[in-house]
Amino acid sequence: MIYEAINKLVQYGLDTGLIKEQDRFYALNQILDVMNMDEYTEPEGDTGEIILEAVLEELLDYAFETGVIKENTVTYRDLFDTKLMNCLMPRPSEVEGRFWELYSQSPQAATEYYYKLSQDSDYIRRYRIKKDMHWLAPTKYGDLDITVNLSKPEKDPRDIAAAKLAKQSSYPKCLLCMENEGYAGRTNHPARNNHRVIRLTMNNSQWGFQYSPYVYYNEHCIVFNGQHIPMKIERETFVKLFDFVKLFPHYFLGSNADLPIVGGSILSHDHFQGGNYTFAMAKAPMEACFRAEGFESVEAGIVKWPMSVLRTRSKNPEDLIDLGTKVLEAWRAYTDEEAFVFAETDGEPHNTITPIARMRDGLYELDLVLRNNITTEEFPMGVYHPHQERHHIKKENIGLIEVMGLAVLPSRLKEEFKLLADYIAEGKDVRANETIEKHGDWVEGFLPKYGTVTKENADDIIQKEAGLVFEQVLEDAGVYKCDEAGREGFKRFLSSIGFNQI
Repeated sequence: MIYEAINKLVQYGLDTGLIKEQDRFYALNQILDVMNMDEYTEPEGDTGEIILEAVLEELLDYAFETGVIKENTVTYRDLFDTKLMNCLMPRPSEVEGRFWELYSQSPQAATEYYYKLSQDSDYIRRYRIKKDMHWLAPTKYGDLDITVNLSKPEKDPRDIAAAKLAKQSSYPKCLLCMENEGYAGRTNHPARNNHRVIRLTMNNSQWGFQYSPYVYYNEHCIVFNGQHIPMKIERETFVKLFDFVKLFPHYFLGSNADLPIVGGSILSHDHFQGGNYTFAMAKAPMEACFRAEGFESVEAGIVKWPMSVLRTRSKNPEDLIDLGTKVLEAWRAYTDEEAFVFAETDGEPHNTITPIARMRDGLYELDLVLRNNITTEEFPMGVYHPHQERHHIKKENIGLIEVMGLAVLPSRLKEEFKLLADYIAEGKDVRANETIEKHGDWVEGFLPKYGTVTKENADDIIQKEAGLVFEQVLEDAGVYKCDEAGREGFKRFLSSIGFNQI
């Protein structure tokens, strides 16, 4: 049976194009080496249907039974199956060579090849991504994307213990460093044997282009600095964003903010996120249009969006870079006590920007989302952060992906939403169950809107209402609110730097 599984894995490599017929015996022998086997008999007959997850499961089970895998946990199995997949992988230079060969035909051809490779190689574990919950939630700002992340497996207690005991290493320095390519991993660092990076030049420096192993939307990519340096939003940020968009005009690229609370989860390594997807924020119209002094060829406007977004558009990206720099520098230093905007307190800076670049209808666009990370006694996690009454659904930072309209919600909600649906359909007291009592105020708030709640419609109601909570989360994170006072405050800032409403 183990020979059949090995044969199927080799055939999978041939079927997906990871290897060619000339590579068959080489790949086979590499797999035997990883499995610590020195004999093999070719199975008779057709391989039949090949399901990668099932083939790897069989190989992993055998490896544990024969002592090749130390522990039968998710971490140890992931470290091992990545070694198996690397037996089918081309070298990085081959991947890059093929990528740029296809790029000469079209940027789309190159990214389609690379995205398929990233999935076929099991770097993106498709069978795990499928487990994620996803739905669209109608709101006054458009249809927001909601996802409950289930693709990151929970750590086994044995893995947690092993990670604590593992030797601490500074190699690779972090998950985004270039030296992750091909790294075997350890209990406290994921395996990257099957990881391949495309090298790019942006702003005259080397950057890496890869896909996220946890794709939250189509062709979700990460573009990271070739050097391990901290994130910083500055003029060069806008240059890099447009250098990328010029290379891949079918992709957007954006950056998390560079301050805690309003920034992303990895501020220690300069990086961007992008992809081939149109978020609700990109679809949102401009509701107030402006012209900036000295930038008459640039269209600008406040976007109808819960967060504070200035959209700028032009045929010339250099104009957007210059204007974006002007807005950024002004916002860094801007204080408006009436709007509770403070550039700094006690020497700590609070203002920054989340920028997103794209090309649309022949024009370059740069969205500038104003961010502020000030805290108070009432809001110790951030005034412009999900407020406490929303924490039962979302309490994590509002980073780039959420800013654009995609909620990445914690995995605990799968079970909690299932329980909630049962309780409200049966008319039971939500507060009587310690797992879901945190949702009590929320449920009591929305249930009166609905007549009869049944097992058939309970799930839809919860998903709809969760989307409305995310809408409120984005409104919490907006520096200038979507009301008359908020819009006046936003216009006051724009007027202070030479924007005139038209």
